[in-house]
Amino acid sequence: MQWEIVIGLEIHAQLSTRSKIFSGASTAYGAQPNTQACGIDIALPGVLPVLNYGAVERAVKFGVAVGAKINSPSIFARKNYFYPDLPKGYQISQYEIPVVEGGSIKIQVGDAEKTVRLTRAHLEEDAGKSLHEDFHGMSGIDLNRAGTPLLEIVSEPDMRSSTEAVAYAKALHTLVRWTGICDGNMQEGSFRCDANVSVRPRGTETLGTRCEIKNLNSFRFLEKAIDFEARRQIEILEEGGHIRQETRLYDAQRDETRTMRSKEDAHDYRYFPDPDLLPLAISEEWIEQIKASLPELPEVRRHRYIRDFGLTNYDAGVLTSAREMADYFEMTVKQLPMQAKLCANWIMGDVSGRLNKENIEITQCPVSPGQLAGLLLRISDGTISGKSAKDVFESMWQGEQGGDADAIIAAKGLKQISDDSEIERLIDEVLATFPQQVADYRSGKEKAFNSLVGQVMKATKGKANPGQVNSILKKKLE
Repeated sequence: MQWEIVIGLEIHAQLSTRSKIFSGASTAYGAQPNTQACGIDIALPGVLPVLNYGAVERAVKFGVAVGAKINSPSIFARKNYFYPDLPKGYQISQYEIPVVEGGSIKIQVGDAEKTVRLTRAHLEEDAGKSLHEDFHGMSGIDLNRAGTPLLEIVSEPDMRSSTEAVAYAKALHTLVRWTGICDGNMQEGSFRCDANVSVRPRGTETLGTRCEIKNLNSFRFLEKAIDFEARRQIEILEEGGHIRQETRLYDAQRDETRTMRSKEDAHDYRYFPDPDLLPLAISEEWIEQIKASLPELPEVRRHRYIRDFGLTNYDAGVLTSAREMADYFEMTVKQLPMQAKLCANWIMGDVSGRLNKENIEITQCPVSPGQLAGLLLRISDGTISGKSAKDVFESMWQGEQGGDADAIIAAKGLKQISDDSEIERLIDEVLATFPQQVADYRSGKEKAFNSLVGQVMKATKGKANPGQVNSILKKKLE
């Protein structure tokens, strides 16, 4: 039987406010346990929550960016369950009327573009964290994260492979960072994925029983967890078994999912409106202000790069995977508008490779867009070869000659020989010195040509223009 995988994602994006969603306690990462939890966060008797304006603003910004409906009013609800890291015995979230309803995200999978529909995005508070190490067989509770503002973004079950799910998660990750509502740091838990996975016979419309895989904190783990879970479910069904609805965890070391608990339904949480929080009213005027403040979004910019610069879908997608990289490209290509492909290749290649090696962001790149443009200009006008350009780039990275490409080229004597008469003279010398290779080429041995080119380049210490060398040498030999 042919099986189809059906995937929906729930993504928790920690909003980039400095204080928590219902209190003034700090959201800074890395503090000592329980040093950033105030009376509201730990549910002391008599305390009341006060909604964070910045958290609402960021939720609305996301909703506008994905073309969703902004509900006004939206309602905060109490989600009731017991767990040691939940001090109140309930989580303040949204249920029936979320702040953001609907919307969509476009993803690129290979050459195909697909739209993934969003169900909702709602505001809620995070819980604390259970610690299981260094407690002599006991567990500890850190309530620093309790009350941290989250936007839970829920998709429709529109994805049909782990590749599509990763593409969607990456597109969403780019968007929340691009708009500044979340720093997207997966290692610190700022962007966490839950994957709902089910399988069904291909061609049928009825959804299979789903299992939810919780707290996937890397795109690689997301892909591997979905693939394993799909295989597990297919094997059970093909053996005549039934899938049990449950919540599962992914074990990266064993590359498998395992049961965490039976999956709850909404009625198990006994949702009801929070009596301490009024309905959240959002004016049309405020929505329009937020809309006007949005930057050019990644999808719009990607299409502009394809249209205006003739870049491929792939190149435009890579360049718009982060706003900082897109801005760096914009500032570089502004000085070389006719060399967009050259700019793109260098930023995606040498620049990104060196950034990864140094483990730094493009905003920390020691070679500015203007300096890179200066180097690329000398490649495009034939002053230096591509090989020499890499040496110049290394010197620029190290800050030599103030990072000025022309100064480095002059200091190192890297200027390319582009004078036809000089190249012709050098070729004549090589042809006279290596008559055997000349005879080999004329007898049909093509490799001899490359040998002769190599001898010319060696004679010029790599400074001769390769294109001119090839052209003139061919004429001489034929």
